[in-house]
Amino acid sequence: MKKGIHPESYRLVVFKDTSNESTFLTRSAAPSKEKIQWEDGNEYPLVKVEISNTSHPFYTGKSMFVDTAGRIEKFKKRYEKKA
Repeated sequence: MKKGIHPESYRLVVFKDTSNESTFLTRSAAPSKEKIQWEDGNEYPLVKVEISNTSHPFYTGKSMFVDTAGRIEKFKKRYEKKA
């Protein structure tokens, strides 16, 4: 590996999946301003993520259907006129 390109600030960090509230402890250099008390009683930096392996459809085998702002209806209406 090349020297000097990897961060020196690796530390234990808790990642929290905001979609299903699962948490896991791992080493990371991700910046964080929040802290959380972990199961072992120690306090660690907290990094919130929107999706992780516990909520991603590829890993869970379940697909989630999220229709934000009626995208499907807009698509159907647009191509309905041309057909």
